[in-house]
Amino acid sequence: MGKIISVFNQKGGVGKTTTAVNLAACLAVKQKRVLLVDMDPQGNATSGLGIDRSAIETSLYDILMNGSEDPAGTVYDTDLQTLDVLPSNADLAGAEVELVNMANREFFLKKALEPYKSSYDYIFIDCPPTLGLLSLNALAASDSVLIPIQCEYYALEGVNDLVRTINLVRSSMNKTLQIQGIVLAMYDGRTNLSIQVVEEVKRFFKDKVYTSIIPRNIRLAEAPSFGLPVVLYDPRSKGAEAYMELAEEFLETESEN
Repeated sequence: MGKIISVFNQKGGVGKTTTAVNLAACLAVKQKRVLLVDMDPQGNATSGLGIDRSAIETSLYDILMNGSEDPAGTVYDTDLQTLDVLPSNADLAGAEVELVNMANREFFLKKALEPYKSSYDYIFIDCPPTLGLLSLNALAASDSVLIPIQCEYYALEGVNDLVRTINLVRSSMNKTLQIQGIVLAMYDGRTNLSIQVVEEVKRFFKDKVYTSIIPRNIRLAEAPSFGLPVVLYDPRSKGAEAYMELAEEFLETESEN
């Protein structure tokens, strides 16, 4: 049964979608069966894997609100054989409004993902950068949460809020939710600030912080505009190498648990 992992940080611009797309892709390169669920109405994970949002016939909105009798027919292929996507577009923004007045509104995604779990090793959910019903659905459905943190000062300010949110979800709707790990992203080793942020995050989260750190990298920034994960766009770039190292560390940690 596939492990469900939310990639979540309620602060925007921290490398969340970049991490969701590229870690999923690198695990697929390592022959893991991976499903990426695009829970963000902006659909950046969808377009970042080469899927035209305007041409989607069945989106995550349809699956979330109506379920699916044919899971295999609702996922979209990518350029990697073992990586599939449940795509989203602007329709998903409507789901947040529709869910407000529904019973058990935080558990729609958990129910919707049940038919998919047997087909994948890992299911990653790219969450929106807000703490609304879509993010709560993702956290309620997940076994664990992977947290990207940008190596800049303002990122530290949101850490306490982030932990408070996870504890709230754990106490009220998902008692088994664990922190999968902390990914330090957008690292610039030339600045003292980046180095200080790394030290502070490690002090706070201790052994939950991955040693693989994602640097600022032009190729990593360019890849989404070509609809490719960086491991396919430029496999020799520093960004691709960093995410491959992260994937290896991720799997090592999984094998230890």
